[in-house]
Amino acid sequence: MNTFGNKFRISIFGESHGSLVGVTLDGVLPGIPLSEEDFVPDISRRKSGGKGTTPRVEPDDTEIVSGVYEGFTSGAPLTLLFKNTNTHSADYSSFSSVPRPGHADLTAAVRFDGFNDPRGGGAFSGRLTLPVVAGGTVAKKQIEEILGTPVSFNASIVALGGVSREDAERRGGKKPDSELWESELSAAAKEGDSLGAVVECRIEGLPMGLGNPFWDSVESLLSHAVFSIPGVRGIEFGDGFASAAMKGSRHNDPIVLADGVPVLSKNGAGGINGGITNGAPVVFRVAFKPTSSIAKAQKTLDFEACKEVSFSVPGRHDTCFALRTPVIVEAMSALVFADLLTQ
Repeated sequence: MNTFGNKFRISIFGESHGSLVGVTLDGVLPGIPLSEEDFVPDISRRKSGGKGTTPRVEPDDTEIVSGVYEGFTSGAPLTLLFKNTNTHSADYSSFSSVPRPGHADLTAAVRFDGFNDPRGGGAFSGRLTLPVVAGGTVAKKQIEEILGTPVSFNASIVALGGVSREDAERRGGKKPDSELWESELSAAAKEGDSLGAVVECRIEGLPMGLGNPFWDSVESLLSHAVFSIPGVRGIEFGDGFASAAMKGSRHNDPIVLADGVPVLSKNGAGGINGGITNGAPVVFRVAFKPTSSIAKAQKTLDFEACKEVSFSVPGRHDTCFALRTPVIVEAMSALVFADLLTQ
């Protein structure tokens, strides 16, 4: 399904090389100031064009078509549209019969009896993360409206191509991500290959008590949303997988008093106990796979010729699409907490 959430619901639609992609948000509170300009900061962070990203550059201008009246949300469903203007569909003409390794070409054809749109990945494309980011902008505003104060969502790359941010900064100082890991990106691009990355998200300002045990735990909901981002391969909270090698005395977070309020003196749990926020920052890390579309030759099956073939993916692709994902992780997180907070 293309819908997520209960009280604050997001539905995305469109295909990578269709005429447009878009999002409808239901449960948006009335009276929130909103204009097209509000979407620019987050959407700009997702844009391509930098080193290591696809040369496909779209304007990504937001068109508000419903749910806003005279500069404020009306309480009706909010729909936003984004036109696709820079598509090279011919690059994808063979993928129905010669599916790309690592992509959904094969599984999508089976799932939808061959009627799926394969151009640019169709409905499976990372292009659909654009309306998600726009939805996240609205979700952040809704959270601030409900709590009376903004919540900080900060995601950043902590490792790329197996090289940590600390090691990269040690050799070259603080730089934009595409420059910080320039040597890794350049080497992979020269080989016609790609790289993955790890993104860490830190959310501060959430109240204690959000979430539920078991099926609707905060970890479950965040994992559901984050794994909806194309290319995610793993997620961990707080100490994560490292906790399996710890003793309980090291992993547990002592509860202490600060100004008469119970707080945790450290954050091995990543801000969540029993599926419920505990007042500490929610911290988790997301593993993104290397870009599947690569120029380097791979083996696949040509269904028309009924034989294995050597295959190189044409077209315009990211060397490391994860460079553009931190803001997407933030958006997915904001959607989860807007839903939990909306009554």
